[in-house]
Amino acid sequence: MIYSLRGLVQELHPTSAVLEVQGIGYLVGISLQTSEKLTLGQETFLHIQQIIREDANLLFGFNTLSEKELFNLLISVNGVGPVSALIMLSSLSLSEIAGGITASNAAMLQRVKGIGAKTAERIIVDLRDKVQKFGVSEDIISSLTNNKVKEESLSALEVLGIPKKTSEKIADRILKQTPDLSVEELIKHILKKI
Repeated sequence: MIYSLRGLVQELHPTSAVLEVQGIGYLVGISLQTSEKLTLGQETFLHIQQIIREDANLLFGFNTLSEKELFNLLISVNGVGPVSALIMLSSLSLSEIAGGITASNAAMLQRVKGIGAKTAERIIVDLRDKVQKFGVSEDIISSLTNNKVKEESLSALEVLGIPKKTSEKIADRILKQTPDLSVEELIKHILKKI
Protein backbone atom coordinates (compact mmCIF):
# COMPACT_ATOMS: atom_id res chain seq x y z
CA MET A 1 0.00 0.00 0.00
CA ILE A 2 1.42 3.37 -1.02
CA TYR A 3 0.90 5.81 1.86
CA SER A 4 2.86 8.86 0.69
CA LEU A 5 5.16 10.01 -2.10
CA ARG A 6 8.00 12.52 -2.14
CA GLY A 7 9.25 13.42 -5.57
CA LEU A 8 9.60 15.85 -8.43
CA VAL A 9 6.43 17.24 -10.05
CA GLN A 10 7.03 16.06 -13.63
CA GLU A 11 3.60 17.01 -15.03
CA LEU A 12 0.90 19.17 -13.50
CA HIS A 13 -2.74 19.46 -14.53
CA PRO A 14 -5.69 20.86 -12.54
CA THR A 15 -6.92 17.38 -11.57
CA SER A 16 -3.79 15.25 -11.84
CA ALA A 17 -0.04 15.29 -11.47
CA VAL A 18 2.83 12.98 -12.31
CA LEU A 19 5.30 12.63 -9.45
CA GLU A 20 8.70 11.21 -10.35
CA VAL A 21 10.09 9.19 -7.46
CA GLN A 22 13.54 7.66 -8.10
CA GLY A 23 12.93 7.37 -11.84
CA ILE A 24 9.36 6.08 -11.62
CA GLY A 25 6.47 8.39 -12.59
CA TYR A 26 3.30 8.03 -10.53
CA LEU A 27 0.05 9.45 -11.95
CA VAL A 28 -1.85 10.92 -9.01
CA GLY A 29 -5.38 12.35 -9.00
CA ILE A 30 -5.51 15.63 -7.07
CA SER A 31 -8.01 18.30 -6.07
CA LEU A 32 -7.70 21.92 -7.19
CA GLN A 33 -6.69 22.82 -3.63
CA THR A 34 -3.70 20.49 -3.84
CA SER A 35 -2.94 21.50 -7.45
CA GLU A 36 -2.57 25.13 -6.36
CA LYS A 37 0.13 24.12 -3.87
CA LEU A 38 2.26 22.23 -6.42
CA THR A 39 4.87 23.74 -8.73
CA LEU A 40 6.07 22.08 -11.92
CA GLY A 41 9.69 20.93 -11.57
CA GLN A 42 9.72 21.30 -7.77
CA GLU A 43 10.01 18.51 -5.23
CA THR A 44 6.84 17.91 -3.20
CA PHE A 45 5.34 15.58 -0.63
CA LEU A 46 1.83 14.18 -1.02
CA HIS A 47 -0.29 12.04 1.29
CA ILE A 48 -1.56 9.21 -0.92
CA GLN A 49 -4.75 7.18 -0.89
CA GLN A 50 -4.41 4.08 -3.04
CA ILE A 51 -7.59 2.50 -4.37
CA ILE A 52 -7.24 -0.90 -6.00
CA ARG A 53 -10.04 -2.20 -8.20
CA GLU A 54 -10.11 -5.21 -10.44
CA ASP A 55 -9.67 -2.94 -13.48
CA ALA A 56 -7.44 -0.19 -12.07
CA ASN A 57 -4.87 0.77 -9.44
CA LEU A 58 -5.59 4.42 -8.63
CA LEU A 59 -3.58 6.93 -6.60
CA PHE A 60 -5.02 10.12 -5.13
CA GLY A 61 -2.73 12.73 -3.60
CA PHE A 62 -3.38 15.37 -0.96
CA ASN A 63 -1.38 18.32 0.29
CA THR A 64 -2.67 17.87 3.86
CA LEU A 65 -3.62 14.89 5.97
CA SER A 66 -6.97 16.56 6.76
CA GLU A 67 -7.86 16.66 3.06
CA LYS A 68 -7.02 12.95 2.76
CA GLU A 69 -9.14 12.12 5.82
CA LEU A 70 -12.15 14.02 4.46
CA PHE A 71 -11.69 12.34 1.06
CA ASN A 72 -11.81 8.93 2.78
CA LEU A 73 -14.93 9.91 4.73
CA LEU A 74 -16.64 11.08 1.53
CA ILE A 75 -15.86 7.90 -0.42
CA SER A 76 -17.16 5.82 2.50
CA VAL A 77 -20.65 7.14 1.66
CA ASN A 78 -22.60 4.88 -0.68
CA GLY A 79 -22.87 6.62 -4.07
CA VAL A 80 -19.80 8.87 -3.67
CA GLY A 81 -16.84 7.69 -5.71
CA PRO A 82 -13.29 9.03 -5.70
CA VAL A 83 -13.93 11.38 -8.64
CA SER A 84 -17.02 12.89 -6.98
CA ALA A 85 -15.07 13.31 -3.74
CA LEU A 86 -12.24 15.10 -5.60
CA ILE A 87 -14.75 17.38 -7.33
CA MET A 88 -16.25 18.22 -3.95
CA LEU A 89 -12.80 18.93 -2.48
CA SER A 90 -12.04 21.10 -5.52
CA SER A 91 -15.30 23.05 -5.30
CA LEU A 92 -15.47 23.70 -1.55
CA SER A 93 -12.98 24.16 1.29
CA LEU A 94 -12.72 21.51 4.01
CA SER A 95 -14.50 23.76 6.51
CA GLU A 96 -17.28 24.54 4.00
CA ILE A 97 -17.89 20.83 3.36
CA ALA A 98 -17.84 20.03 7.07
CA GLY A 99 -20.00 23.06 7.87
CA GLY A 100 -22.51 22.15 5.17
CA ILE A 101 -22.76 18.61 6.53
CA THR A 102 -23.06 19.78 10.14
CA ALA A 103 -25.69 22.41 9.24
CA SER A 104 -27.60 19.83 7.12
CA ASN A 105 -27.30 22.15 4.11
CA ALA A 106 -28.05 19.69 1.30
CA ALA A 107 -28.57 22.56 -1.17
CA MET A 108 -24.95 23.66 -0.77
CA LEU A 109 -23.64 20.12 -1.31
CA GLN A 110 -25.86 19.73 -4.39
CA ARG A 111 -24.12 22.67 -6.05
CA VAL A 112 -21.14 20.34 -6.51
CA LYS A 113 -21.24 18.69 -9.95
CA GLY A 114 -22.40 15.08 -9.69
CA ILE A 115 -23.99 15.36 -6.23
CA GLY A 116 -27.76 14.97 -6.37
CA ALA A 117 -30.38 15.40 -3.67
CA LYS A 118 -30.31 11.78 -2.44
CA THR A 119 -26.50 11.68 -2.35
CA ALA A 120 -26.31 15.01 -0.49
CA GLU A 121 -28.78 13.74 2.14
CA ARG A 122 -26.84 10.46 2.45
CA ILE A 123 -23.58 12.39 2.97
CA ILE A 124 -25.22 14.47 5.71
CA VAL A 125 -26.72 11.46 7.50
CA ASP A 126 -23.57 9.33 7.28
CA LEU A 127 -20.97 11.99 8.12
CA ARG A 128 -22.67 14.52 10.43
CA ASP A 129 -20.94 13.11 13.55
CA LYS A 130 -17.60 12.49 11.83
CA VAL A 131 -16.70 15.92 10.41
CA GLN A 132 -16.38 17.94 13.63
CA LYS A 133 -12.57 17.93 13.52
CA PHE A 134 -12.39 19.82 10.22
CA GLY A 135 -12.56 23.27 11.77
CA VAL A 136 -16.28 23.91 11.75
CA SER A 137 -16.88 27.13 13.67
CA GLU A 138 -20.23 28.31 14.97
CA ASP A 139 -20.03 31.26 12.53
CA ILE A 140 -19.76 28.91 9.54
CA ILE A 141 -22.67 26.77 10.76
CA SER A 142 -24.75 29.89 11.43
CA SER A 143 -24.05 31.37 7.98
CA LEU A 144 -24.76 28.05 6.25
CA THR A 145 -27.99 27.68 8.21
CA ASN A 146 -28.91 31.24 7.16
CA ASN A 147 -28.09 30.34 3.54
CA LYS A 148 -30.34 27.29 3.76
CA VAL A 149 -33.20 29.36 5.21
CA LYS A 150 -32.61 32.04 2.57
CA GLU A 151 -32.52 29.53 -0.34
CA GLU A 152 -35.69 27.76 0.79
CA SER A 153 -37.47 31.11 1.27
CA LEU A 154 -36.42 32.39 -2.16
CA SER A 155 -37.57 29.15 -3.81
CA ALA A 156 -40.96 29.42 -2.12
CA LEU A 157 -41.32 33.04 -3.23
CA GLU A 158 -40.37 32.12 -6.80
CA VAL A 159 -43.23 29.62 -6.80
CA LEU A 160 -45.48 32.52 -5.82
CA GLY A 161 -44.22 34.46 -8.85
CA ILE A 162 -41.84 36.85 -7.11
CA PRO A 163 -38.51 37.22 -8.98
CA LYS A 164 -35.50 35.87 -7.12
CA LYS A 165 -33.43 39.05 -7.63
CA THR A 166 -36.09 41.17 -5.96
CA SER A 167 -36.55 38.95 -2.92
CA GLU A 168 -32.83 38.15 -2.52
CA LYS A 169 -31.83 41.76 -1.79
CA ILE A 170 -34.61 42.10 0.76
CA ALA A 171 -33.70 38.73 2.34
CA ASP A 172 -30.06 39.79 2.75
CA ARG A 173 -31.07 43.00 4.55
CA ILE A 174 -33.49 41.16 6.85
CA LEU A 175 -30.99 38.40 7.71
CA LYS A 176 -28.33 40.99 8.60
CA GLN A 177 -30.68 42.51 11.17
CA THR A 178 -32.21 39.25 12.48
CA PRO A 179 -30.14 36.19 11.45
CA ASP A 180 -32.11 33.57 13.42
CA LEU A 181 -35.34 33.57 11.43
CA SER A 182 -37.14 30.45 10.28
CA VAL A 183 -38.10 29.99 6.61
CA GLU A 184 -41.72 30.96 7.35
CA GLU A 185 -40.72 34.08 9.30
CA LEU A 186 -38.32 35.20 6.57
CA ILE A 187 -40.99 34.75 3.88
CA LYS A 188 -43.45 36.84 5.91
CA HIS A 189 -40.86 39.63 6.39
CA ILE A 190 -39.99 39.65 2.67
CA LEU A 191 -43.65 39.78 1.67
CA LYS A 192 -44.21 42.78 3.98
CA LYS A 193 -41.27 44.65 2.37
CA ILE A 194 -42.30 44.01 -1.26
